[in-house]
Amino acid sequence: MNFNFLPKYLPYFYDGAIVTLLIAIFVVLFGLIIGTIIALLKLSKYRALRIIAEIYVEILRGTPMLLQIMVWFVIIKIKLPSIPIGILDVDLEGLMIGIFALSLNSGAYISEIIRAGINAVDTGQKEAAHSLGLRPLKTMRYVILPQAIKNVLPALGNEFVTILKDSSLLGSLGIMDLLWGAKTVQTDTYQSLSPLLVAGAFYFIMTFIVSRLFLLVEKRLDTGNLR
Repeated sequence: MNFNFLPKYLPYFYDGAIVTLLIAIFVVLFGLIIGTIIALLKLSKYRALRIIAEIYVEILRGTPMLLQIMVWFVIIKIKLPSIPIGILDVDLEGLMIGIFALSLNSGAYISEIIRAGINAVDTGQKEAAHSLGLRPLKTMRYVILPQAIKNVLPALGNEFVTILKDSSLLGSLGIMDLLWGAKTVQTDTYQSLSPLLVAGAFYFIMTFIVSRLFLLVEKRLDTGNLR
């Protein structure tokens, strides 16, 4: 085992890490939007909406993520050009489908996180808002949800870390991410273990930094200081 390939092939890891990070950012962003909507549906007073949300969550959480990604790759057919990211020529079509599939899955998990955060907000907050004349939607938007997001920030940080790692499933389907870069180096150098160890180091560094950033934001929120 040696790493003499690094000077030549390091850009595959750097650029692959950038793609992986972009995937995770978009997935968590879209997943947060989807999850918030699903959480609100599950808390709705209308039984039909609660059933729809429950079915969504159960299906997405009860089937393998890789299977879901493969299904969407078969169903969705769009024609998009490739985009250059460093030395990588990333297939935009596959990237968008992958982000879409991961976002739907992440939304199911985030919905439970958000729902727990909403339920954890003191009911007195809602009553106080209503006494000030705020309608239910504005109460949820301006009073309940901001506090719920603050309550579940550690869990959202864990979800971001999970997506950073699970995005490697897209690399197995040909998306030019960090894992794809490692597999390309394997093919070119005929080394099986070393490129994987380098990719693992990149994943660890990214997840470590993200975890510490979320921890820092959480501490700033606790002290009421985001400067």
